Amino acid sequence: MVELTQNQREILKSFKQNLADISLSRKSKEAFIDEIVHEITQKSDMGPSLPNIDELLQGMVDKTKTLDQKVRFVSIGTVVHVGNGVATLSGLPDVQLEELVTFPNGVQGMVLNLDRKHVDVILLGSDQGIRGGDQAFATGNRLNIPVGLQFLGRTLNPLGKPIDEKGPIPPSEFRHIERIAPGVIERAPVNEPLYTGTKIIDALIPLGRGQRELIMGDRQTGKTTLALDTILAQRGTDVKCVYVSISQKKTSVINALEILESGGVLSQTALVVAGPDDPPALRYLAPYFGVTLAEFLMDQGMDVLIVYDNLSKHADSYRELSLLLRRPPSREAYPGDIFYLHSRLLERACKLNDDHGGGSITALPIVTTQKGNISAYIPTNLISITDGQIVLDADLFNKGSKPAIDIGKSVSRVGGSAQEPAMKSVVGRLKLELSQYEEVARFARFGTEVNEATQRQIERGMRLQKLLEQEPHAPLPMPNQVILFYALTHDYMDDISVSEISVFSKELLRFVDLYEPQLIDNIRYHRKLDEDIIELMEETLKQFRTYWLDYEER
Repeated sequence: MVELTQNQREILKSFKQNLADISLSRKSKEAFIDEIVHEITQKSDMGPSLPNIDELLQGMVDKTKTLDQKVRFVSIGTVVHVGNGVATLSGLPDVQLEELVTFPNGVQGMVLNLDRKHVDVILLGSDQGIRGGDQAFATGNRLNIPVGLQFLGRTLNPLGKPIDEKGPIPPSEFRHIERIAPGVIERAPVNEPLYTGTKIIDALIPLGRGQRELIMGDRQTGKTTLALDTILAQRGTDVKCVYVSISQKKTSVINALEILESGGVLSQTALVVAGPDDPPALRYLAPYFGVTLAEFLMDQGMDVLIVYDNLSKHADSYRELSLLLRRPPSREAYPGDIFYLHSRLLERACKLNDDHGGGSITALPIVTTQKGNISAYIPTNLISITDGQIVLDADLFNKGSKPAIDIGKSVSRVGGSAQEPAMKSVVGRLKLELSQYEEVARFARFGTEVNEATQRQIERGMRLQKLLEQEPHAPLPMPNQVILFYALTHDYMDDISVSEISVFSKELLRFVDLYEPQLIDNIRYHRKLDEDIIELMEETLKQFRTYWLDYEER
């Protein structure tokens, strides 16, 4: 045994004291002491190097001061019941609401109910392989989803995982799926238009960037077509798009994907798909992932358009979950917090001021009505949350008037203040004229005699209604719409028969593209009709009138 000096014995004593203060097992402490004895024994055979024992012991003292032992407590639960995408667990004493829980088969779930003796977890994957008696472990984390610019042009599930077989996506960051909406101080007024490419909307129910406009109507009346046309109209602009499909048929999703790809906007659009076969938890989370991705883009100073297709099925998925979680049903069997479900989603759509990046999220939620009943529970909830609604009428659709928008019930409470001066100057009285036409046309249908002025009003209304008709997936740029509405309001279509209005419009736009493209550029960049533009417009329309007469003769 090596004889230690007084200094070495003091250092060894200090080492043992430090070792006693550390929460290590007795065997670990003995192992440290054995290591010191071994090192001292090795050094004792080196003769002159024996004084270095001081440095050796001092280094070990410093080492013991930096040692720390971390104890991690894991909350464990036991599966009591599982089925229909929901698992009931006992145990998990320290688990929190919306915390993630991991099951033996690797599937994760999110806690949505807390009770004194059990917790209810919604599964974020298949429940195959989960049985009663299995252990589940709390992770201590909330649900985080990946976001980033790389998600544009891809098809994703509600957890941010690609399902288009184009490879993995490196995320820019991870975000919580729930987030408090920006406050009033962070927001800016809606004063910039968002054109949908649909003439009747851009003229009479205009939208602004940062607005929430509800699209509602019965099944098979063209709601999804309007939303997809709005995305198609963003081609060549700086607007990024997010399309959220909730419980839609696979054929509908594939069709939407093909339309966006053929329209050249897929590269600036992210598709979030929750199919009808997916667990109800994924259908419930789908729109929240979509708006979280949109918020990331907005935080980069971008303008984003997000479509929720549709929130009726989202409400049905949440009702299914709530009934499985034994929550008391309210009106129409929906849970009592169904209003809060959609309000906290749609309130996240806004326009930020310049101090916060100046980005915006424009939301187009879609809801399905039954037999035109817009006073049902979910539609009235969404009407009160949004800034206006576009109502589609089944009777108009069946008559062939497409898009089948009911002007009397449709309104935009914000977009008028964001409408471009050029558009506003040519459509100022159109909505009133259309409403008056529909009113007097009812009397004319019953054979009531009308005077000459009323008859002209009816003919003008018929031409306007025909002009507002539009083929699906053929959005029209704003300058082209201004030219058509100017021609109508300045009597260039008065002697054109109603049946020829569509052909007249197409030929007029083709003529302008060929012979006066500067007119379109001037309207696009000046955004108002000054004297020079009006003069050029009048000259172009007069030239086209000559061309049209020759066209009719041929």
